[in-house]
Amino acid sequence: MSNIHQSTRSYEDWLRRKLRGSLVEKDLERKHAKMREDSFSFLRATYWRWGETVLEICPDAAEAPQVLAVGDIHLENFGTWRDADGRLAWGVSDFDEATEMPYVLDLIRLATSALVAGPHKGVAAGTLCTAILRGYRQGLAGPHPLILDRDLQWLRELVVVSQKQRAKFWKTIEGARQEPAPASFRRAIAAAMPEPRLALKTARRTAGSGSLGRPRWIGIADWRGAPVVREAKAVLPSAWTRANGHGKGQIRCGEIANGRFRAVDPWFRVENGVAVRRLSPNNRKIEADDDAGVLLSPPMLEAMGFELAGVHMGTADRGGAITQDLECRKPGWLLAAANRMAAALARDYAGWQAAGC
Repeated sequence: MSNIHQSTRSYEDWLRRKLRGSLVEKDLERKHAKMREDSFSFLRATYWRWGETVLEICPDAAEAPQVLAVGDIHLENFGTWRDADGRLAWGVSDFDEATEMPYVLDLIRLATSALVAGPHKGVAAGTLCTAILRGYRQGLAGPHPLILDRDLQWLRELVVVSQKQRAKFWKTIEGARQEPAPASFRRAIAAAMPEPRLALKTARRTAGSGSLGRPRWIGIADWRGAPVVREAKAVLPSAWTRANGHGKGQIRCGEIANGRFRAVDPWFRVENGVAVRRLSPNNRKIEADDDAGVLLSPPMLEAMGFELAGVHMGTADRGGAITQDLECRKPGWLLAAANRMAAALARDYAGWQAAGC
């Protein structure tokens, strides 16, 4: 197994080749800084490393049933959007690393992110894993989108957008320095606007952790009395396929995002290596820095597990095979696997910190 510095250089060389000269070097520097902040930020920023190491550390996961999986799942990869009927939906919000893999890897990564996000505020690690699995089993038994307009009041109250948050969103959008976007990004943004031929202003955007380095742009247009915003970013085949040699290097994020148990975002689309989505104050997620205690509460982890099952079931009916596999696993298997991955993460994080990269 290569060390974290060798792994990082190799992955970033791959990224440069795939992006054909459009990699944003300054954003890579930001990613390196994020990787120094804490273990959770390190996990978020280094999915490629997870793909390289997880089957060496958890080899028994390799034989689990395959699904079209999220890959880069973690506590902060859940948020809200409006579906085609205007309803407020909540669920997985980023599928950049989606590809075919054993279903248990998404569960292990979500549980690992819970273990390293801390502080747990008195919630035992085993309780965190139990909540994820409880929600996942419920989702397998009856998958459906999580719509907040009528049900799930407790979750709706957590993601309600305050006036302060709305003001912050628009201040950030309005303060973006205008710059002409490349033609492919501009075409993708224009096609995702509510009407054709709207006058567009474009600007670079820096966001996320794992996708830092990939070009990301926003487009702003005035439409019927107020601005509308779209984001376009470069998408690539999952780093899982790079590390494990599986699949044909296809981009699968559009397919998984539009699975049959998802409340489809009508503005999300993927075409010619560019993913576009609507941005608004209502596209909201809870971040660990803001309230890790909320993210680590058993009801929230159950909801995450439930949603993950719906995602796994959304493109193929693997419920029977997954349920049978779960029944054959020993009690405590998820906690044991997450602990092993958290320990490996800690070693990589210490190695990254030690060299002052």
